[in-house]
Amino acid sequence: MINDYDSQANRPEFPLDRKIESSKENLVKVGIVQHSFSEDVISNRQRNLAAIESLAAEGAQLIVLSELHDSLYFCQCEDVDNFRYATRIEDFANFYSDAAAENNVVLVTSSFERRAPGLYHNTAIVFDSDGSIAGKYRKMHIPDDPGFYEKFYFTPGDLGFVPVETSLGRLGVLVCWDQWYPEGARIMAMRGAEMLIYPTAIGWNPDDTADEKKRQRDAWIIIQRSHAVANGIPVISVNRCGFEEDPSGQTSGIDFWGSSFIAGPQGEILAMATDESPEEFIVEIDKLRTENVRHWWPFLRDRRIDAYSGLTSRFID
Repeated sequence: MINDYDSQANRPEFPLDRKIESSKENLVKVGIVQHSFSEDVISNRQRNLAAIESLAAEGAQLIVLSELHDSLYFCQCEDVDNFRYATRIEDFANFYSDAAAENNVVLVTSSFERRAPGLYHNTAIVFDSDGSIAGKYRKMHIPDDPGFYEKFYFTPGDLGFVPVETSLGRLGVLVCWDQWYPEGARIMAMRGAEMLIYPTAIGWNPDDTADEKKRQRDAWIIIQRSHAVANGIPVISVNRCGFEEDPSGQTSGIDFWGSSFIAGPQGEILAMATDESPEEFIVEIDKLRTENVRHWWPFLRDRRIDAYSGLTSRFID
C-alpha cells in the first residue's frame, strides 16, 4: 500500500522519507472560462475579453477558454456556409495576442484555422504573457457523429503531440475528442508536459434519458481524471455550456453540459463548474506536487516499453 505523504499514519521513519517542499515560484493560478455562445463573433470575443480581464485582475496567470469559443458550435450540421467562421492564425492573433499581453497572462485559445482554401484545422493557440504565440496544437482526433460532424470541417492535425513552452512551464494542450485517447496524454507527459489542457465542446442530446446523460458525463470526467492519475500531472478541462439548436433540424440540438474542472495529479477534483451556467473561477496548482506524486507512484519508471509494440496497430487479431 502506498501512503499519501501528507498523512502521518503509518509513515516510515527514515531521513529520506520527505516530500519536496513547494515555493511560490511553483504555484500557478489557473483561470477557467466556461461560457455559452451566440452566432455573433464580435460579441463572443468581447465576453471572452471581459472574462480574461476579470480573472487577471483576481490574480490568474494562466487562463483557458473552451473549444471554438468565438462562435456557436457549427459542426452540428454539414454546411459550407459555416466556413465563414474560419480565420487565419494571424487575424485571430490580432485580438487574443493583445488580450494576453495587456493582462500579463498565458492564454490558451481555440480557433477554426483557415490554413489554405479547402484546408482547415481545429487549432489551439497558446499566447505567452507578452502576447507572443508560444505555440499551437492542431486537433488530432476528429469525430464524425450525429451532431458532431467535424470531419466535414477539420483536417486531422499534423503537428503531433508536442507540449508548448511558456513562461509558466510546458503545457500539454489537446482538444476535446483527444481527451478520450490515453495515447495523446501519455506522449505529452513523456515529452515533459507539466499539465494537460483540454478546450472542449461536449454535451447531451436532449432526447437522451437522465440515466444515459449521467453515464456520458461521468465517463467524460473519469477518462480525464485517469489521464491525471496515469501520468501524475494535473488536467484542466474547459467546456462550453448552454443549449444550441441544430440549424438543420435533423437532431434536437446539443445541451452542452459545462462541468469544466481541474483535477490534480492523483485525479482529485480541485474545482468543478456547474453543468448548466456560465462560470469563471481560479484554482491554484502546485507544480511540485507532480514530482511528489511521481515519487509515490512511479508509473513512468515501471512502463514495459519492450512489450508495447502492438499499440501502433489498429487492432490485434
